[in-house]
Amino acid sequence: MNQDELKAQTGQESVKYIKSGMTVGLGTGSTVRYMVDELGKQVQAGKLTNITGVTTSRRTAKQAQDLGITIKDIDDIDHIDLCIDGADEVSDDFQGIKGGGGALLWEKIVANASNQIIWIVDESKLVHKLGKFPLPVEVVPFGAQLVFNRFERKGYKPSWRMDGDQKFLTDEKNYIIDLHLGEIDHPEKLADELIHMVGVVETGLFLNRVNDVIVGTQNGPKILHAR
Repeated sequence: MNQDELKAQTGQESVKYIKSGMTVGLGTGSTVRYMVDELGKQVQAGKLTNITGVTTSRRTAKQAQDLGITIKDIDDIDHIDLCIDGADEVSDDFQGIKGGGGALLWEKIVANASNQIIWIVDESKLVHKLGKFPLPVEVVPFGAQLVFNRFERKGYKPSWRMDGDQKFLTDEKNYIIDLHLGEIDHPEKLADELIHMVGVVETGLFLNRVNDVIVGTQNGPKILHAR
């Protein structure tokens, strides 16, 4: 199977964990699109009823609404039963980098409100140690160049996330600076350092959060239990 087929397999498998009556966090990204498509089919067929979705991006919200899934704002719910989202890297100890799609802030807010978190990935996303995938850092536009310069001085090899010839804008109209670190030896220490920098809104380090990871493999979906 090619990568798209692995993503489809994994996204469809994850819907088995959704039960009628649940409030579900719907992530962002190419693998999640397959999950939302499958959820929409089951909602339309009446196999899953009374499903409420809380999305991590405007584009996921549009996809879900077009498929007939009820979407609510996160401020209008008191909890999320299950969040299903993708990841750009998952390490051996189940730490993650997310935000390749630019939705890291909303993804972390939804994750924090969720009772259970499942990440859906193809096997190429499994790594021994985080860092090969560039680490996204969301920053406010005011003074963003100063933050960028600080990253440069620290040797973090920053680059602006671009959208054509313009800086990429998140759903909150912030910029993203990607850090090309190669390998992250102490992710918790780095996360603490970055989040305390003035101008940084959020980072793509998702640490000690996921409960289960569904991995698409050539032999079928594999479930990894993190905690």
